[in-house]
Amino acid sequence: MSERRQRVSATVLIAFGANLLIAVAKSVAGAITGSASMVAEAAHSWADTGNEIFLMIAERRARRPQDAGHPLGYGREAYVWSMFAALGLFVAGSAVSIMHGIQSLVDPEPASNFAVAYVVFAIALVLEGTSFLQAYRQVNRAAKESGRDLFEQAIETSDPTLRAVFAEDFAAVMGILIAFGGVLAHQLTGSPIPDAVGSILVGILLGVVAIVLVDRNRRFLVGVELPPAARARVLVSLTSVPEISRVTQLHVEFVGPRQVYLVAAVDLLGDDTESHLGSRLRALERRIEASPGVVQAVLTIAEPSAPDLRPDHAPDPPSNERQTGPEVGAA
Repeated sequence: MSERRQRVSATVLIAFGANLLIAVAKSVAGAITGSASMVAEAAHSWADTGNEIFLMIAERRARRPQDAGHPLGYGREAYVWSMFAALGLFVAGSAVSIMHGIQSLVDPEPASNFAVAYVVFAIALVLEGTSFLQAYRQVNRAAKESGRDLFEQAIETSDPTLRAVFAEDFAAVMGILIAFGGVLAHQLTGSPIPDAVGSILVGILLGVVAIVLVDRNRRFLVGVELPPAARARVLVSLTSVPEISRVTQLHVEFVGPRQVYLVAAVDLLGDDTESHLGSRLRALERRIEASPGVVQAVLTIAEPSAPDLRPDHAPDPPSNERQTGPEVGAA
């Protein structure tokens, strides 16, 4: 888990450095050229730079250990601060770009020094492409671990920081291509209208990305259960524990990036007294909580008449899960 967090933190730092350099370059180029698309891209990069700060705060605050006031830890703080980042992208990136594009349509002004814009676009594409490649590798690695495709993993992952960096870097690369097209059309036609339209299109792109990120963070704040395939693996892991004969109820909910809260009703082997059962349940809970990603486990005794839960097409758990408990993996 710590290795994964370090990889994500490195991804955020790379994105921050790239966005800061690009934001300065685009701002200077926007002032020199007067291009509406370049100004929109500058607003985009400054929004992304500020968002990386929110994401770094999210990473730090979500890692705080459990305490008496927060027995499930602080993992959900990651979704709160990632929500702020998504709202910042919408306001500082999308709204500014659209408004500037509309203003340029109403009161168009010709641009100049197109060579400066093209140089900045080329530099920005290299830096943003490098940042996106880092995020792509991280998401692709997690996708292979969880058995999802790349974009499904980017949308469904419980890690809001990784999702935000991937989405923002993807939007940044697409935004550069859109802005380049607007500036090129402006130069070829002599009309500032394509440039202004490019600014509006960049704003719409950022708005769509921001809305998707806000919605995903909202869902995880409200509460998201483990995906069916991962839940089935957890069920197989529990039934593989020698002391557990069957499971009749299971609830596994995300309480942070790759962190879950597990509640299960189980039937233990043997015929112990109530006091002994309580001790055995507590011992099993501690063993399950030793598994990566399980913040807290609560086990209760199953009702005799309750039907068994059976995993549908669940793969066998790794051998190291059979004696400990479930692992969240790359969810």
